[in-house]
Amino acid sequence: MLIHPWDAALDTAEWQNWLASTDRFGTLAVNNVDPTHAPIVLPTHFTVAGDELLVHLARPNPVWPHLEAAAEVRMTVIGDYAYIPTYWRAKAGGPDEDGVPTSYYASVQFVCRPTIVDDPQGKADILAAQLADFQPEGGHADMAVDTAPYGRMLPGVRGLRLAVQSVDAKFKFDDHNPVEHRERVIERLEQRDHGLDAGAAAQQRRRVAAIGDWQTHRHGP
Repeated sequence: MLIHPWDAALDTAEWQNWLASTDRFGTLAVNNVDPTHAPIVLPTHFTVAGDELLVHLARPNPVWPHLEAAAEVRMTVIGDYAYIPTYWRAKAGGPDEDGVPTSYYASVQFVCRPTIVDDPQGKADILAAQLADFQPEGGHADMAVDTAPYGRMLPGVRGLRLAVQSVDAKFKFDDHNPVEHRERVIERLEQRDHGLDAGAAAQQRRRVAAIGDWQTHRHGP
């Protein structure tokens, strides 16, 4: 994805903190073994475990032969998105209808090396890690190879470990525009309060506080 300097993550912690605040639900893109056909795209939860992403998918999923052939795959997460209409972005002194619309969003993309896990204990380890991630309050049976109810279900899934090779993170919230412009858009997002407007406003407010004026931030005092 295109990342302008003003859209880039300020540091690694920024995208890591944003991702931790989401449900870690992304889109896994895998090249089709037939290059004349479209890539395989899967919506799925995933767990971040150090330098790996952990996933499990049903054994009948048609993606497996494509994953077996893939040297790299991409996991994409998108959130806090909002449409910004023309009349919110008109230049100062110009007519509202001459404004240029845009989209706000946060996105993190991982390029990964996939390893398929079929060993029962390996699959149980992945599922246990995902339960701990998404259901830390417990309330579930033990995840063990030889223990009901999950042990007998393990043959129905395959595990996937995605070794992260690179990360692209983008926070597209008009940070190159004047602070006053961004603050007006924040107010309008909060007033409209549709879909993910509140999240987009919160991200823009956070970036305004962190960056202030982009030119000053870029060049320093």
